[in-house]
Amino acid sequence: MVLSPSLSLTALLEHPFLLLLATVIVFAAFYVRATIGFGSGLIAVAMLTLLFPIKEVVPVVLLLDLLGSVLLGAYDFHEIRWPELRWLVPGSFVGLAIGSFILAATDAQNLTRFLGVFILAYVVYALALKPEGLPRVSLPWGVPLGIFGGIVGSLYGGGGPPIVAYLQMRHLDKRAFRATFQGIALTDNVLRVFMYVGLSLLTVPLALGFLLLVPPLLLGLWAGNHLHMRINQRIFLYGTLLVLALVGCKYLL
Repeated sequence: MVLSPSLSLTALLEHPFLLLLATVIVFAAFYVRATIGFGSGLIAVAMLTLLFPIKEVVPVVLLLDLLGSVLLGAYDFHEIRWPELRWLVPGSFVGLAIGSFILAATDAQNLTRFLGVFILAYVVYALALKPEGLPRVSLPWGVPLGIFGGIVGSLYGGGGPPIVAYLQMRHLDKRAFRATFQGIALTDNVLRVFMYVGLSLLTVPLALGFLLLVPPLLLGLWAGNHLHMRINQRIFLYGTLLVLALVGCKYLL
């Protein structure tokens, strides 16, 4: 059940218990983000919409994701694989435009189910081969999967699954995977910020409310980064598949 309090600064300060719940959710979301490189948007949106209106949750989570992408991208800057981004980013631009037209002209719910089936099929495929046994795709595959990721990002607020699949099949090590994903996520987030401001979805009160959630974001990134540095590549690969499976189930349901 969605409650009346909003994610604005004033409303959060007037409801300290809800602020505490939001703080715990944001910490958990960015703990996962720092550990495996993605997933914060899914977790934060799914949980915060139980407490706040979705039209406020999505813009605030966008700002949180943008900050998370900047911080992780800066921390891992020397690990970014720029050749991957040179193919992914142009495809993502095209996909974001296509997704906007699809969103305006069709029922996105049916597309959501298709995306859930696609993600779960990929997870089953990857588990059958074992992640380390996935075929190695060439760089140009970044264009179609970037387009697919851009479409997903435009429709659902995050194009992670197709990009994750591409980077897994490029067989990047865990640090390069996390760093390169931040590059494409940052591109997507910046474009969406301009779009949300233009549509008046991102307002000053919500931006001020976002500032209250920065401390748990920073703590989650710090704690998750410690785990990221300790887990081995195999556990990392299976962790990404687990999060993808949860994303696929969410889209189907």
